[in-house]
Amino acid sequence: MTGAQEPETVSTTTQRIAESARNHPQRAFTSLAHHLDAGWLQRAWERTRKDGAPGIDGCDAEHYAGDLQGNLADLLERAKSGSYRAPAVRRVYIPKGDGKRTRPIGIPTLEDKVLQRAVVMVLEALYEQDFVAGSYGFRPGRSAHQALETVRTSLVRMGGGWVLELDIEAFFDTLDHQHLRAFLDRRVRDGVLRRLIDKWLKAGVMEDGVYTRSVEGSPQGGVISPLLANVYLHDVLDEWFEQEVKPRLRGRAQLIRYADDATLVFATEADARRVMEVLPKRFGRYGLRLHPSKTRLVRCYPPRAGETDAESSFDLLGFTHYWGRTRRGGWTLKRKTAKDRFARALRSIKHWCRGHRHEPLEAQHLTLSRKLRGHYAYYGISGNARAIATFRFRVERMWIKWLGRRSQRARLNWDRAASLAARFSLPPARLVHRFA
Repeated sequence: MTGAQEPETVSTTTQRIAESARNHPQRAFTSLAHHLDAGWLQRAWERTRKDGAPGIDGCDAEHYAGDLQGNLADLLERAKSGSYRAPAVRRVYIPKGDGKRTRPIGIPTLEDKVLQRAVVMVLEALYEQDFVAGSYGFRPGRSAHQALETVRTSLVRMGGGWVLELDIEAFFDTLDHQHLRAFLDRRVRDGVLRRLIDKWLKAGVMEDGVYTRSVEGSPQGGVISPLLANVYLHDVLDEWFEQEVKPRLRGRAQLIRYADDATLVFATEADARRVMEVLPKRFGRYGLRLHPSKTRLVRCYPPRAGETDAESSFDLLGFTHYWGRTRRGGWTLKRKTAKDRFARALRSIKHWCRGHRHEPLEAQHLTLSRKLRGHYAYYGISGNARAIATFRFRVERMWIKWLGRRSQRARLNWDRAASLAARFSLPPARLVHRFA
């Protein structure tokens, strides 16, 4: 079989798994691992990022690809025979936006990423038939911008409502393995896949040569981690809300979840408060805890006389949602970059400019252009033109400022700065996502 045919074969198999799961919503599948073959792992390899840092084995993509077919065949044999040993995740720390604090991230080995991707490809086809429409995070064909638009349209159609913001404390670190296994039992009982998942859950972390075994939480940095998180919250929150809560409410309600960020929109205050009261018990039953100060209920209606838009605004996925006037004079829910995200992004640019100011101008310009385009790709959404234009302006001024400090003797004056900005012009602010 040629490499050009493999993706089509994988696609056909994926469709067959999806169709079977859709036709049998209550079935627990006991035979899935036979889909893992040479072509499946080849496709998983193609979908795996090759530019990431190596894990604890030090193996990078170039080295692994030196004998790709041999390595994948060996990986497949170990995975199916049960001899595969999930390696510990290498923990490193990267600076946060303020440049002072750091946050830990996990780096699996490249081979582990490939195998996790292969398993995700099987499970994704199955679980996509189960997940509810309000779940958007880390699902094929779904994005944060779709989640944001669902929030906007829900509130606009209701003419305003009550927004319940949920904040789960350290969700990915405290996910309970016993409950997760019970959730998986409902749909996946294939011995090979379940054995691999258990190995990843127990793989542990390697930090400065010290190994720590995992007893809770999802695999750090693992490709499979978002899927397991979705399976967990599907049972704990999504399905429960859709099947048990909504039928008991008096008014309309909508659940929007992106990974562990969840927002519930209600047409009536009474419904919102009833759900808010029961949620801590629901989450506590499954070993989760809502943050008492970050979980809040917001009255989100067009401002009345004497009110400001800040009194009915809320933040979600990096954007502040607030009521504003349309061109025709009506009210609509608008979005702008949240202040903390705006400040954090600028701090990150500042520390980068300071640390790289002695590099060649062409290299600096290339990197800053990429950073700006990345910012536009997420924050360039309808109604947010002013914020991204301001961001570009601030980045340009910040860059020129630090270029002026490359030498104690040569400071840039405004004439030279203008000339420099014209020669190395940064990408103009633009909207990437346009909604009505």
